[in-house]
Amino acid sequence: MNHTTPWHLGRLAGFDTESTGVNVETDRIVTACLVEVGGKHPPIPANWLLNPGVEIPEQATAVHGITTERARSEGQDAAEGIAQIVAALTQVVLSGTPLVIMNAPYDLTLLDREARRYGIKTLTDTVGQDLRVIDPRVIDKRVDPYRKGKRTLTDLCAHYQVKLDGAHSADADAIAACRVAWRIASEFGEIGNAFLDELQDLQEDWAAAQAASFQAYLRKQNPDAVVDGSWPLRPAGGES
Repeated sequence: MNHTTPWHLGRLAGFDTESTGVNVETDRIVTACLVEVGGKHPPIPANWLLNPGVEIPEQATAVHGITTERARSEGQDAAEGIAQIVAALTQVVLSGTPLVIMNAPYDLTLLDREARRYGIKTLTDTVGQDLRVIDPRVIDKRVDPYRKGKRTLTDLCAHYQVKLDGAHSADADAIAACRVAWRIASEFGEIGNAFLDELQDLQEDWAAAQAASFQAYLRKQNPDAVVDGSWPLRPAGGES
């Protein structure tokens, strides 16, 4: 990575998954996309449709449009697909390209547990300290902490005037996350001018503080509320 050029002006790699549900410990990946964009080169997408080996609930199908029947008939073997996804992410990370992942602890933890499920060496075990993630959810909340309303990817696209075609399809969401990250970095020097190593550590701190703040807010109504502030993924063996 050329440290004389701001990170957002080079190549970015967006990653997104769609799954059987929202529990990262037990749910399965149905689709995934890794798309390299920017750097004055055309986008290079890689898409996966997996057969997760379990029923896809109707609520999940309503979000991403993939039925159990389609996943079984068109999806590749889950273990094979997960191995390919980890290998593709590893190649991107080791090339020095930052991964842009909206709400990284969801997608990266989900992928981590899938890899462990199939006996595949995980991304973090492979790349170690080389992992560099840009999380639009974390950096948006850092630069604009008091903005009212939701902060889903759809909301961030609307706020930062980013076009989003086909929300809740992995490829559209991956590209949109890169565009949002680029807009934030272009507008806020604290983000755009930071070195990637520094920004990785800062986001870890910001995510923890944001989770602690949200937990304190929730505990006004529920004293037992817990918000996990782990970033960019939850350690294995923790609470689900």
